[in-house]
Amino acid sequence: MTDKTLAVQRMQDYIECHLTGGITLADLASAAQFSPWYAARIFKELTGLAPAEYIRRLRLSKSALRLRDETCKVIDAAFDLGFSSVDGYQRAFRREFGCNPKEYALRPVPLPLFTAYGVKFRELGKKEHRTMDNLKSVFIQIVEKPARKVIVKRGVKAADYFAYCQEVGCDVWGMLTSMKSLCGEPVCLWLPEQHRKPGTSAYVQGVEVPVDDDSPIPEGFDEIDLPAATYLLFQSEPFAEEDYCQAIESLQAAMGKYAPAAIGCQWDDENPRIQLEPIGARGYIELRAVKKA
Repeated sequence: MTDKTLAVQRMQDYIECHLTGGITLADLASAAQFSPWYAARIFKELTGLAPAEYIRRLRLSKSALRLRDETCKVIDAAFDLGFSSVDGYQRAFRREFGCNPKEYALRPVPLPLFTAYGVKFRELGKKEHRTMDNLKSVFIQIVEKPARKVIVKRGVKAADYFAYCQEVGCDVWGMLTSMKSLCGEPVCLWLPEQHRKPGTSAYVQGVEVPVDDDSPIPEGFDEIDLPAATYLLFQSEPFAEEDYCQAIESLQAAMGKYAPAAIGCQWDDENPRIQLEPIGARGYIELRAVKKA
């Protein structure tokens, strides 16, 4: 990994930790360990955004989640996320999302939230994956999922995350994050044949919602009805964030060796396999449906 990539990642990490306070270019330059001029240049080169625009978009997206999930006044969302005036915040919110923050708080709709992907993970994703030999254990738990709907964005031929991002783009995750989910977060799914449309991918990203949910479906997304089902949740030990590819491969290898007959079940391939976002602090998680043998 290059010094440039690590420097920009340090700036991204600094922004995440100090998002509610004042962030100057001098602060970012200190985190990057380069001059302010060079720090700003490489930040835009690797993220596609100038530091100020990156910070603004991230603050707006964080504020939208507060308005959606909390009994939060617009003035509090503005000042708590570092905006200097309510009027400026409202104008920025409308420019970014096309709606007024007060209207959004009263009736949340799907929004294209900004997702701050770490630049170091993009570089890691291009490398040949290694097997994580030091994975010590996998936690397994039975999870009962109710009948539900899942709102998905389909790809074309994708069978995994990297191919999906190439086909669809990574910004879809921001839209999904803005939508309330039954499990508290978006999901990735491998769809069985009956839930796929001709010429679309097995791997999709989506959000699980109640069967009676009447929220608007974003343009270009589809809705799938899923029955109640029993799942086995597989969870790895926590891992270093840069080792996420190895954590995924190792857990999937462990899943492949597991025999559900040990608990009187067999795999249920008529329900989608589910992947949660790899987060090092909690470990990597996948769910696979089972039924009585």
